[in-house]
Amino acid sequence: MLLENSGWEVEVHPLPEDVFKTQRDTELVHSASAVDAALDSMAQRITSLLSHAEPLLLCVLTGGIVPCGRLLPRLSFPLDLDYVHATRYQGGTSGHALEWRAWPATPLRERMVLLVDDIFDEGVTLAGIAQRCRAEGVRQVFSAVLALKRHDRNKTGMRPDVVGLEVPDRYVFGCGMDYRGYLRNLPAIYAAPAEA
Repeated sequence: MLLENSGWEVEVHPLPEDVFKTQRDTELVHSASAVDAALDSMAQRITSLLSHAEPLLLCVLTGGIVPCGRLLPRLSFPLDLDYVHATRYQGGTSGHALEWRAWPATPLRERMVLLVDDIFDEGVTLAGIAQRCRAEGVRQVFSAVLALKRHDRNKTGMRPDVVGLEVPDRYVFGCGMDYRGYLRNLPAIYAAPAEA
C-alpha cells in the first residue's frame, strides 16, 4: 500500500493481525514505574562494579537499545559506548543459530566491557558475545540485562552480573523486547497470551 503525503510516496506495510491481538490480550508483568525502579537499581550496581574502570558499554542490538539508552543518563562516570548486533530471533518468536550482523568499531583489547541487553533467556546470545569479546582480548567482560526469564533451560551456565527484573517463562515484550519485531517501544513489560 502506498500513501501520498505532500508529494512523497511512502510504502506502508500492514501490521500483522496477531500483533494487534497480542497487544489487546496482553498481561502486564512489570509496570513502567517498576521498570524505572529496576533501572535505578541496575545503575547503582553498575556504578559499584565499573565506575573506576572507564568501561566500554556494548549495547546488544536490537533489544538492548531501550535499556541501554535508559541506563546511560543514570551512569555518571566516564565510559565509552559502542554496539554489537547479534540475534537468534530474526523477528520471530523462537531462537535459532546466532547470526552476527555488526561488531564494535572500538578496539576491545584490555578494556573492561559491559554488555547491555534486554533479556536473558537461555543465554546463548549473551554467552556468544562474551566469548567473542574474550577472544578479542578484553580485560574482563560483564553483562547487564533488564529482564531474566525464570526457567531451568540455561544452555551456557552463564548468569548476568546485573539483573533488573525477573519475568515468567512466557513470551514477554516491551522495554526493548519485541513481539514479531513490534512493540519494543512500550514503557512496561507485558506477557503475550499463551497461544502467541
